[in-house]
This record gives sequence, C-alpha cells and structure tokens, in this order.
Amino acid sequence: MSKAFTKENPDADDDGELQLPALPPGGKNYITPTGYATLREELLALIDVERPKVVDTVHWAASNGDRSENGDYIYGKKRLREIDRRIRFLTKRLEIAVIAEPSLHFGSEQIFFGATVTYVDDADQERTVRIVGIDEANSAQGEVSWVSPIACTLLKARVGDVLRLLMPERVAEIEVLAVHYPGASLPPS
Repeated sequence: MSKAFTKENPDADDDGELQLPALPPGGKNYITPTGYATLREELLALIDVERPKVVDTVHWAASNGDRSENGDYIYGKKRLREIDRRIRFLTKRLEIAVIAEPSLHFGSEQIFFGATVTYVDDADQERTVRIVGIDEANSAQGEVSWVSPIACTLLKARVGDVLRLLMPERVAEIEVLAVHYPGASLPPS
C-alpha cells in the first residue's frame, strides 16, 4: 500500500483534527464555571485577536509575490490551520459542556465533582487533588479529570473512608482526610 493513502495520526479525523477525548458511556462533559469561562475566553481571543493578526500577515506575505519560498506566508498558513483547528475543537467542547457548580456542595464531607480532596496513601504520602472536567485538568496544579482513576475512586466517598486505588503495578489503600468546596458566591447587591 502506498504511504500516501495512510493516516499519519490514527486518532485524527478526516480534517486532521484530533478526536475529542472519550467520555464514559452515557457520561456528560462536566466542567466547572471557571473552566468554562477559561475555554470561552480562549475561543474568543482566537477568533477576535489571534486569527485576524495571522490573516493580515498571510495577506501581506501573499502580496509580496512568490509564495513558494516566502516563510511568512508558509508559516502563516500553517498557523492559520492550527488556529482554525483549535477554534473547531473549543466550539465542539463548549457546545457539549455541562457546567457543574461545585459550591452547591459547600460544607459537605462527601466527594462530588469540583471537590478539593486531601488523602493519604499507604506510604504515608499526603496528596491534594481537585476534581475537574476533562478539558480543564492540569496535573501539575493538582487538578485531575473526573474520569481519571483517582477521581473515580474518590467520587462519592466521605472523610475518613479508606478506599482501594487500582494502579497498574499494585492496589494502594488511600484514606480521605479532608474535602473542601469553594464557598457559594453571593449575588451582587
């Protein structure tokens, strides 16, 4: 078979766009209000600021003549495709997003979406994670997706519960030490 007829990325669709991360069967794309606002701000910045700048650069570069060796034109067209791909991705994700308000559980000791949970593992290592949506998870900041193994283990548990966390090499026991939710925001007066 010719290499010309094979997909370079098996997870890409026909436009070369990456497929959306899979949700659990019957699952929803939960997101915090902050996460939704962040994605929406990124989308609007791409549409209103970044894309018009790149379009102007590509237009200027195209007016200079020979496009085959024009770096501004070639890079600009590539950057424009990347921006358009990200705009399509963000649009799709925001369309299917279900905003879940974590502050509704303020004061609860049970773990739900949006909770910040402190737990200790069987090696006496204390960790704190915040359970957030797939599109806003950032492990470097202690944010884990609600479909991650640790979040699936923690969801619905309560302070003091000892849980079994299935890991690739072993099963660890973890104990929930604390659960926090953001305070309820007061309406403006």
